Amino acid sequence: MSPSSAASDEDMVEIAGATLDFSSTDDVPPLDPVLENGVNGVPKMMDLLDEPVPGVGTYEDFNTIDWVREKSKDRDRHREIASQSKESTWAFIMSIHDAFSGWLLMLLVGLKAGALAGWIDIAAHWMTDLKEGVCLSGFWFNHEHCCWNSKETTFQERDKCPNWKSWAELLIGYNNGPLAYIMNYLMYVCWALFFSFLAVSLVRSFAPYACGSGIPEIKTILSGFIIRGYLGKWTLMIKTITLVLAVSSGLSLGKEGPLVHVACCCGNILCHLFTKYRKNEAKRREVLSAAAAVGVSVAFGAPIGGVLFSLEEVSYYFPLKTLWRSFFAALVAAFTLRSINPFGNSRLVLFYVEFHSPWHLVELVPFVLLGIFGGIWGAFFIRANIAWCRRRKTTRLGQYPVLEVLVVTAITAVLAFPNSYTRMSTSELISELFNDCGLLDSSQLCNYSNVSDIKLSGNTLPDRPASHDVYMAMWQLALALIFKMLITVVTFGMKIPSGLFIPSMAVGAIAGRLLGVGMEQLAYYHHDWVIFKGWCSPGADCITPGLYAMVGAAACLGGVTRMTVSLVVIMFELTGGLEYIVPLMAATMTSKWVADALGREGIYEAHIRLNGYPFLEPKEEFSHKTLAMDVMRPRRSDPPVSIITQDGMSVEEVEALIADTSYSGFPVVVSQESQRLVGFVLRRDLVVSIENARQRQEGVVSTSRIFFTEYTPPQPPNCPPPLKLRGIMDLSPFTVTDHTPMDIVVDIFRKLGLRQCLVTHNGRLLGIITKKDILKHMAQIANRDPDSILFN
Repeated sequence: MSPSSAASDEDMVEIAGATLDFSSTDDVPPLDPVLENGVNGVPKMMDLLDEPVPGVGTYEDFNTIDWVREKSKDRDRHREIASQSKESTWAFIMSIHDAFSGWLLMLLVGLKAGALAGWIDIAAHWMTDLKEGVCLSGFWFNHEHCCWNSKETTFQERDKCPNWKSWAELLIGYNNGPLAYIMNYLMYVCWALFFSFLAVSLVRSFAPYACGSGIPEIKTILSGFIIRGYLGKWTLMIKTITLVLAVSSGLSLGKEGPLVHVACCCGNILCHLFTKYRKNEAKRREVLSAAAAVGVSVAFGAPIGGVLFSLEEVSYYFPLKTLWRSFFAALVAAFTLRSINPFGNSRLVLFYVEFHSPWHLVELVPFVLLGIFGGIWGAFFIRANIAWCRRRKTTRLGQYPVLEVLVVTAITAVLAFPNSYTRMSTSELISELFNDCGLLDSSQLCNYSNVSDIKLSGNTLPDRPASHDVYMAMWQLALALIFKMLITVVTFGMKIPSGLFIPSMAVGAIAGRLLGVGMEQLAYYHHDWVIFKGWCSPGADCITPGLYAMVGAAACLGGVTRMTVSLVVIMFELTGGLEYIVPLMAATMTSKWVADALGREGIYEAHIRLNGYPFLEPKEEFSHKTLAMDVMRPRRSDPPVSIITQDGMSVEEVEALIADTSYSGFPVVVSQESQRLVGFVLRRDLVVSIENARQRQEGVVSTSRIFFTEYTPPQPPNCPPPLKLRGIMDLSPFTVTDHTPMDIVVDIFRKLGLRQCLVTHNGRLLGIITKKDILKHMAQIANRDPDSILFN
């Protein structure tokens, strides 16, 4: 402090007659320019932030980014490029490259994710068939491809060809009889155990972050949280390989959620090619939002649904520019997958179907019933799965992930093999359930009793009485429904890549097909009832059971994830049927209402809370009448807040403060007495800057003073050179008064993506509110354990 301004702020308040007067501040520019260059031969103070210091502005693991600072940094960089582009041709070319780099990055993400998704589809299809047999003409062919070129295959038995041998035929020479059945059964179980063991071992040994769906963590990362390695090279490689193994093992899981994680890994890795995305965490999250859209685009072959999924379900910050880029990246990814043609049907998904009959208004009643079923199933599944996952976390069960995976795989394989609908892959099951029975179908579900006076209309058949085969298929599907509902609860959350979309859709599709066949038989035998009169005449194709399966699939997936708009768009992109949007909307909306009535959280939000990630749910309302002073730290009984003064502390004192505390940052005040706020400085920036000063600035020792002021006060002779760290200080930290209602504070945190907010009273610093404090407060109000918020 200069002698002329030795009076404290309290003195100034008294002099001004009890009114705050900040016109005379402690960091007024000195009148004498000599003071800045040093007095009596003392070396001039060096501003370490004149040149960028490596590490300043970066974040530690398990910390939240400062969205405001990151966006500000990007605006400064953009202004600099714009001003330089007018000075030379090269700078102008570089500015064009900078503007185009975002689109180029989206192109690369789309190409890479599309290629990986195609490889995953092909490999998973081949390895799933490997559990049942092998192709003699080339072991790398799956069952369907093996029989394509066979000239000895008949249409009725198109699944049987001389080139494809079951394991019983290879090992004991024949495929009929009890011994052959037992041999095939054993080989099915052994392959399933081998694939799942390989998957869990690879995840455990090389990339622990590759387990699970990945969507809860990606939602948390997109909200600004940093989990180093979660989107890294090892995670991408192991997740891609183990996803194929997990799907092929026959477990009740899907690849759609993990494909979002895979696409985000691609986006994160490719960000390192471009400086503006590598060095800015907020810009990188824009790319990750687009990558999430790409993941759903390649998972379902639904580019528009992918963009809407990212907007509705995953993204925290989604500006218009990101919407366009997501659209472009999803288009490139869908085109790449279409070029690879993994299913050989010129479609992007295995279960693409087309329905030919329109639906009738009366059918809205069963569609709404399916919505109610989907909502009840969704709420039941979330509660049961979270209870099981919490048990896994809090008991010895969690210490044996490999054993858990092997036991669940063994139970799944042993129970699945006898039932043909659980033995086939879940995608094939959904494909069969969605299918509209035509003339060429040989499925057991389509084996109706023949009627002599049948009238054909194109490939559509009229409603017919169910045969014994259809009734048998209904019983098998009912057993499959119970099996899928129970086994999915314990499968989701194990230490292998596991998606939830496909198992949820399978549960809904089975329920929908059962209801559809019931409605079809009702219409056939009772077409003279009032509800069928006028639109369902004898010999007409009135009811499409496949449509009921599709609506049921949407309802159950909506009940579990609480998706609405994006889900409807994904479903009609899957089926190519725009006229079925209303049934889908009715079922999806009903399932969301019912599920929300039974429990507010979707499965991803529930897993975020279970894992204790610091995620402020944007859809959740804060309705309690608390004030900032009730939530801020320090509380009344706590020691005062840790602060740094702008010109009164030495390097040793600051280093001691850093060593004694674990806070992510410190408020900077004028003095200990005044507590008048100047700014905020991050812990990491302080540590990096002091280390850098010791290396680069001569004579810096523990007794060197640290200044955050704009101008240098005069130094006594023979004192060590001071450090000027004003450049790392945030001069405009967000502040609220102690009487600000907490609902406004929560809104500020959500909409601006803040890390922390300082609380003041009449301009004096009182305390600090962090994101973690808000989450703990919300947990306390909801009668939950506030210490469940694990991360800083």
